[in-house]
Amino acid sequence: MSKIHPSAIVDSAANLASDVEVGPGVIIEAGAVIGEGCRIQAHAVVSGHVRMGARNTVGYGAILGADPQDYDFKPGTKSEVLIGDDNIIREYVTIHRGTKEGSITKLGNNSFLMVGVHLGHNASVGNRVIIANNCLLAGYVEVQDGAVLGGGSVFHQFLRVGKLCMVRGGERFPKDIPPFVSAYGTSLVAGINAVGLRRAGFSAESRMEIKRAFRLIYHSGLNITQALAESKNQTWGPEAQYFLDFIASAKKRGVCAAGSTRGGSSSEGEE
Repeated sequence: MSKIHPSAIVDSAANLASDVEVGPGVIIEAGAVIGEGCRIQAHAVVSGHVRMGARNTVGYGAILGADPQDYDFKPGTKSEVLIGDDNIIREYVTIHRGTKEGSITKLGNNSFLMVGVHLGHNASVGNRVIIANNCLLAGYVEVQDGAVLGGGSVFHQFLRVGKLCMVRGGERFPKDIPPFVSAYGTSLVAGINAVGLRRAGFSAESRMEIKRAFRLIYHSGLNITQALAESKNQTWGPEAQYFLDFIASAKKRGVCAAGSTRGGSSSEGEE
């Protein structure tokens, strides 16, 4: 049976699984869907635009499903926030709903959003993502599986953050961050996130091939268009090809440039 604190305001038209825990001062609006095993801690707000899976923890004062910060947004727009399973959403996280009719802001499974993280409208965060304190993701930002974003970093709208990359805290990024890299500064990459790749189970062969692709793009003396053309003359495994395809598809924002290996947290030389 749900454990709902007497001071919580839970609309009768909200859909809560039988074992959801709801803390003091929580507001859950009509239409909200909250799956089994979820814990909603004190003074959090879950709007009626949120659909949440199982075993999520929503921290003190978090606000999920509020209207987007978009001058063109029309209040009657029907849009959603979709949250998967087994996420930790800590204190004062804000996740805004989509800005266009029928659109969504999405958080996958097994991710950890620390204190004060903001997901703007239509952002998409994958699985097993770690976003440290006070990171700000603007509208339509995409964060792929396994990425780690350091505290206080900010990400421009429509930006893509590639899977299993490591982003240093306190930085700003107006350009796409390729998968598997260490990123820092203002849209710079230092090298391959070799430690992260090892922890994710990538073989030594796969890591070396990703490094070979990285060096072709960033250290061959070719521009990106030339390097991508040259890559088609070589054979690549699936992970390295994913890296190359990501860069080839970086049309809207462009892609991070090469920086000094001293500037980031790269472990490119480690095996």
